[in-house]
Amino acid sequence: MSNSFPEVEAYLHELHVVRQLSTYTLKAYRTDLSLLQENAKEEGLSLDKVSNALIRRWAAALHAKGKSPRTIARTLSGWRGFYAWLALEGKEHQSNAGLSVNPVADVKAPRRNKLLPKALSVEQAISLVEFAAKEAKEKKDWESYRDYAAIELLYSSGLRLSELLGIDVEPSPNAAGWLDWDAAEVSVLGKGNKRRAIPVGKPAMTALRDWREIRAHYLVNTKEAALFISIQGTRLSARTVQARLRTLAIRAGLPTHVHPHMMRHSFASHVLQSSHDLRAVQEMLGHASIASTQIYTSLDFQHLAKAYDSAHPRAKAKGSAK
Repeated sequence: MSNSFPEVEAYLHELHVVRQLSTYTLKAYRTDLSLLQENAKEEGLSLDKVSNALIRRWAAALHAKGKSPRTIARTLSGWRGFYAWLALEGKEHQSNAGLSVNPVADVKAPRRNKLLPKALSVEQAISLVEFAAKEAKEKKDWESYRDYAAIELLYSSGLRLSELLGIDVEPSPNAAGWLDWDAAEVSVLGKGNKRRAIPVGKPAMTALRDWREIRAHYLVNTKEAALFISIQGTRLSARTVQARLRTLAIRAGLPTHVHPHMMRHSFASHVLQSSHDLRAVQEMLGHASIASTQIYTSLDFQHLAKAYDSAHPRAKAKGSAK
């Protein structure tokens, strides 16, 4: 690093030799500290003379340049660590003589926007389950019927993947989950070992009953209790479900990477769009707090906003009144 402050080089040397940070991490530290040095030089200051107000201004400048909250947080963390080291370990450097307070100590990055869960549109979800049904009818192989039943159940009841895989054909004292075939409900053991029962829609129940018959035909001599089984006759693995769903979605022409949890997000979003009953969605998802379910109100708002933009006669008014 040309024209760098010696204390920065000493700090980077310690990170490399003593803390043995990875090459990638060291590169990130060097980049962040280069920016700190450039800013200090522009102000004509040594690093120990940098104030809290300057750090705040430099952080604001990063935000104005379009840097993400994550990037700004990482940069501030690098600066904060350097100043903490300088106060404790860098006393041989004359430039820290006046350093008494870490100027980065109470400076925070802008709040990160909470990422919304990705959900399929209603049309995409229906297209996926209908494609899975078509595959099962055309191929007539037991894996396709199994996949169709699993996808229908994921979308119909908003199950977590672990809950889906824990379902047995019949209830038993040791079963994590089971289907009530008469009541059209699935009982699962969710987070915190809390049991809940969720309704299962008619198309899903039809697919599940078809799969139960096929499963019984192929597993005449097994005692495996799991509803969803692998080709080896054992309980189906999460990796298999993820891979099969991803492949099926690609073949169905969906323009996104589909995974089991996306089906859960889609279930929650679509039920909320139709019912506007947040408490009911919370119970079906098994959320301990309503706050966890409220994120789907944002997805619901996005759905309404799109509907407004496409349908309202003034949503896309061109020009302005003269």
